[in-house]
Amino acid sequence: MPDRCAMHIGSDEHKELFCRAFIATHRPYDPRDLPWPELDQESLQRLRGIPFWSTALQVETNAGEMVLGFSESLHDPLIREAVALQGFEEGRHARLLATMVQRYGLSARSSEPSPTISERAFIDFGYEECLDSFFGFGIYRIARQVQFLPDALTSLIGGLLLGEETRHIVFFVNWIAYERVRGGRGAPALQALLAGYGYVRALFGLVKTATRSRDGSGFLAADAGSTFEGLTPASFLQACVAENAAQMAAMDARLLQPRVLPQLATFALDALEMWRRAGERAGTVKRA
Repeated sequence: MPDRCAMHIGSDEHKELFCRAFIATHRPYDPRDLPWPELDQESLQRLRGIPFWSTALQVETNAGEMVLGFSESLHDPLIREAVALQGFEEGRHARLLATMVQRYGLSARSSEPSPTISERAFIDFGYEECLDSFFGFGIYRIARQVQFLPDALTSLIGGLLLGEETRHIVFFVNWIAYERVRGGRGAPALQALLAGYGYVRALFGLVKTATRSRDGSGFLAADAGSTFEGLTPASFLQACVAENAAQMAAMDARLLQPRVLPQLATFALDALEMWRRAGERAGTVKRA
């Protein structure tokens, strides 16, 4: 098989790879049958204190309906199969969260799904998922490091949700690159411009979700500072970059991967380090 450098983005070979890799890595399970651990009172209080359960449940409920609905409009049978599978997995995420809510007595509820079903909605969701996944990777890594919850629960949820979110965003960036090339919009500069537009729309979409949320929370990144004591921007970004690399290492290396957020985070970390060193030099000069 050719490596990624030899892969022509937008080709039938590319489509076969990103669709079949996604379908082949699907894991069948029922959230009700998972080995949910018993939690002590302190762990229950921590879990119940996380503010975004209602928002997360509603988002996943809407996502399942939207992605499944969008899949029905697709003409290519292989892409339709892969997108329908993603819709099933998004709906299963909602069922997984609902199972957690019931099992651990979390304060969360959702309304009947009423999503907009269109290609634009699918694209917006894809970029939003890239944002949430990147920051979710960081929170997962920090939660494990500080043992915020028992490892049995953290590993169970992380092993299922993070792996599936990684597959979703890798599928998305390959699908949208494929579609843009096929539509005559494959020039690198145009791809970069369209990706930037997509992330800006995603950011505004997540802000809108936060302002409308029943629990007053935003999503993962917005709530991280209030959840973990002593968390700094640098330590959070370092965790995001490290866990993103770990999750992406499990993906087929021939596939495109989301690059914008890891690159921006790395740039921000370099800038923060330069600022720190400048501050130390200024302090040294002042003391002298």
